Amino acid sequence: MSVAESTSSLSSDIFYDILGRLDGATLAGAACTCAAFYSISREEKIWEEICYSLWPSTKNNDARNLISSIGGFRRFYANCYPVIVCKDLDVAKLDSYLEEPEAWNDADYYGETDEYESISPSDFISIIDVRYKDRVIFSKILWGIPDSEDFNRWFYNTPFQIDLIDHSFGVEPAGKVILSVSDGLPPVQSVDSEKKEGKLWKELLDGVRLSWIVVNKKVKQAANVSSWIPLGVQRHWPTDNDFLVRFGSILPAKDILPCQVVECILVVKFRMFKDGDSDYAHLKLTQLSMQLEDIEGAHVNGRNSLLVLKEALSCRRSKNYSEVLESCNLYSRVRTEIKEQKMRNECRIDRLCILSGIAAFITFWYCIL
Repeated sequence: MSVAESTSSLSSDIFYDILGRLDGATLAGAACTCAAFYSISREEKIWEEICYSLWPSTKNNDARNLISSIGGFRRFYANCYPVIVCKDLDVAKLDSYLEEPEAWNDADYYGETDEYESISPSDFISIIDVRYKDRVIFSKILWGIPDSEDFNRWFYNTPFQIDLIDHSFGVEPAGKVILSVSDGLPPVQSVDSEKKEGKLWKELLDGVRLSWIVVNKKVKQAANVSSWIPLGVQRHWPTDNDFLVRFGSILPAKDILPCQVVECILVVKFRMFKDGDSDYAHLKLTQLSMQLEDIEGAHVNGRNSLLVLKEALSCRRSKNYSEVLESCNLYSRVRTEIKEQKMRNECRIDRLCILSGIAAFITFWYCIL
C-alpha cells in the first residue's frame, strides 16, 4: 500500500489531532510532505494553540483580538518566532560619524517631524513572557508605553526605558516571582559558595528564556526584539546578590540616528536571598526592562526609539540563534573599535594641546629674554 493510499484511509480528525501536538517548526516541515498535511496545517486553530503554548500571554481575550486584527495566529507565529538579525554595520560610516559629528543637525537627530507625528506611543503593544526551564514564571501585555501620554514632552526628549516591575515608593510589587530549589534551582547556601562554584550563574544562563514581542497595531506588524536565549549573565555591582540576565537584539536606525544601528537591551534581574524556612538561597525577579542604546552607549530618547521600533518590525529575521549571536558580537566589535578610535583621537588632541602649551611657554620666555 502506498503512502498516499494509507493516509487517505485515515480520518482527517486523526491527522488534525496528530499535527495539533507538534510545535510550529515541526508542523511547517510536516506540511511539505503531503496535500492532506498541508491543508490541515493552514488551519488557524492549530496555530492558535501553538501560540498559546509558546506565548501564554496570547490567551488573553484582548490579545487574541489584537492578533486576529493583524493577520491571525499563523502570520503572528511566522513573524514573531524568528528573531531579528541586523548586520548592517558600516564601519567606515561610523568612523566618519565620530570624526564629523557636527554634520548632523537637530533635525537629523530627532527625525522628520511629519514622520514622527504619524507614530504614537499608544500604537505599540508589548507581549512579554519569561520562562524558567520551560515553565512560564511571568507574563504581561503592555498596552502603549508607560508615562508617555501624560508627559509627552518629557517622554520625547528623555532616555527611553520600559520597566515592567514597579518599585516606586518602596512598595513590594504584586504577584512577585520567586524561584527556589523546589523549582529546580541548584542548592546554594551562601553568596561565598556561589562566588566559588557559580551554580546560579550557570543555571540562569541555561534555564531562563525571554520573549518580548512588539506589535504596532496601526501598521499591523509584529516582531520579537528579544534574543530568546541570554546573551550573557553577570553579577550586578556593588553587591553580589543580584544577577543581570541580558537579552536583546541589534536594530537598524538608518536615517534615524547618525550611528545607523542601535542595541535593544532587555534585562531580567534576579536577587539572591535567604529566608528563615530554608537552608538554600532563593531568587526573586526584581527587574524586567527595555532600553535602546546607540553605538557609543548613549541612551536613545523616546522620539527616536519609536522610529527605531517601527523600523525593526520590517527587519530581517532568522530562526538560527548563531546568526543572532554573530550579529551581537559584530556590534560589540565595532563598538570596541569605535571606542578605541575615539580614545586615540582624544589622545592626539591632548598631545597637541600639551605641545601648543609648551610652544607658547617657550615663545613667551624667548620674547622676554
